[in-house]
Amino acid sequence: MVGNWSNLNRRGFRMVGNLLSRQAQSIKGMEAQGQATDRLIVHGEVHLSLNCLHTKNKMASIIHQNIWDTDPELFELMKKEKHRQESGLEMIASENFTSLSVLQCLSSCLHNKYSEGLPGQRYYGGNEYIDEIEILAQKRALEAFRLSPEEWGCNVQPYSGSPANFAVYTGLLEPHGRIMGLDLPDGGHLTHGFFTANKKISATSIFFESMPYKVNPITGLIDYDKLAEEARLFKPKVIIAGISCYSRCLDYKRFREIADENNAYLFSDMAHVSGLVSAGIIPSPFEYSDVVSTTTHKTLRGPRAGVIFFRKGVRSIGKNGEKILYDIESKINQAVFPGLQGGPHNHAIAGIATTMKQAMLPEFIAYQKQIVANAKRLCAGLQKYGYKISTDGTDVHMLLVDLRPNGITGSKAEKILEDISIACNKNTVPGDKSAFNPSGIRLGTPALTTRGLKEEDIDKVVDFIHKGLLLSKEVSAISGPKLIDYKKVLDTDAGIKKKVAELRQQVQEFSVKFSIPGLENRSHHTHDIIVTNRQSIELLSCMGC
Repeated sequence: MVGNWSNLNRRGFRMVGNLLSRQAQSIKGMEAQGQATDRLIVHGEVHLSLNCLHTKNKMASIIHQNIWDTDPELFELMKKEKHRQESGLEMIASENFTSLSVLQCLSSCLHNKYSEGLPGQRYYGGNEYIDEIEILAQKRALEAFRLSPEEWGCNVQPYSGSPANFAVYTGLLEPHGRIMGLDLPDGGHLTHGFFTANKKISATSIFFESMPYKVNPITGLIDYDKLAEEARLFKPKVIIAGISCYSRCLDYKRFREIADENNAYLFSDMAHVSGLVSAGIIPSPFEYSDVVSTTTHKTLRGPRAGVIFFRKGVRSIGKNGEKILYDIESKINQAVFPGLQGGPHNHAIAGIATTMKQAMLPEFIAYQKQIVANAKRLCAGLQKYGYKISTDGTDVHMLLVDLRPNGITGSKAEKILEDISIACNKNTVPGDKSAFNPSGIRLGTPALTTRGLKEEDIDKVVDFIHKGLLLSKEVSAISGPKLIDYKKVLDTDAGIKKKVAELRQQVQEFSVKFSIPGLENRSHHTHDIIVTNRQSIELLSCMGC
């Protein structure tokens, strides 16, 4: 992390060095001579360092110091987390490694600005450029999914996917309005209305009336006929087409037919698959949906944020031939603010803007294709070892491994894989009675694909997973069925600890061959620079200080 900032600023200094070659000593020359001091060479009233710009009349010194100086305890934890990410295999389907340009947006001066309201309708002054950034993000979001601005609009202010979904319900429904979403144990999401017999778990189920639809317990596929039958009885105002752990493409046309039959809105939550949709390699929900939401940090590989797309223009034709227009744009915008949120996170909105630009590049499309190719290879490899895959395969970036035939619980599998530096998550499988005692694990390939893994590399990952799960059975044979005893054996049994350590070393030696995006690790010696040009100061002030 220390080297990260140093490396970034060093690049800027080289740029300035080229600009000021006739007026200042070459920075490259200083680097070659190994010069490093904590003094600054200044021009006028401006001081320049590798860390930031500041005036002679110093403010509180703490705001000009690096995190490794002001909070070494926290910085040490940050370094450990980066090491974990570099040395392990990240297979949580909802995670990814974002790009350097997004990280630069997130650490920029845009963080400082309050901008409640929409572009041109702010409650604060000073938003001229913030407006331009948000409009750019909106424009690019529509372009990334090939949408006409006459037919679609979008709101890029939601802090993440869950707030985005709740804003949709708030905009489209009155309190206690009825919704139908895929049940959480069957692959749905908490925000789609999950509740149990004893408790309403999600705020969605607290403030709205929810009825889940299910998958076929044998095939693991959504039972659209049963959904249609139950929708006729329940009469929802919103039907949700969205998933959190479902490895097949959704039939948006069938969802639309069921929604029309019940005069309901079709709301598609494409958070997990939006990168695949943007790349055009799986069916798009936009042709059939009234509202579409997404996160931007999963397959889209952007910042942790959310976007809501909403239809505009003609919704239907009345009996007398009159056009019935959509009226949901203002409802959703007002639900986001002032209904549920305060000031938008402008650094994240900038991250969305550059993410959507990336999503239109040929290399991004190739990346999405590789995600699916890797997921299919992962699926096939596990099936060769005899593991049962829910729905018997995958069309997307993830798959669900049903471990009941192997006598392993999802919690035990997650734990042993974590101990050998493979991150995944326990997950319910069709037929599970409780979401708190799941029988499977969810595996995804977006993060591994970002690091450059191809099909032949995935074969090695399959071997690691198989070895880990075999070791899990060995641990269970000693511990018995309880998770607490299982963890105790992992922590205390010398023979097991040795086997775990050996397998973890193999995984880590393999993982570190693949880099993660971001700034390179370098030492952080600071170098002086002579500054005599105001343009150069302005240039450096934009580089993350």
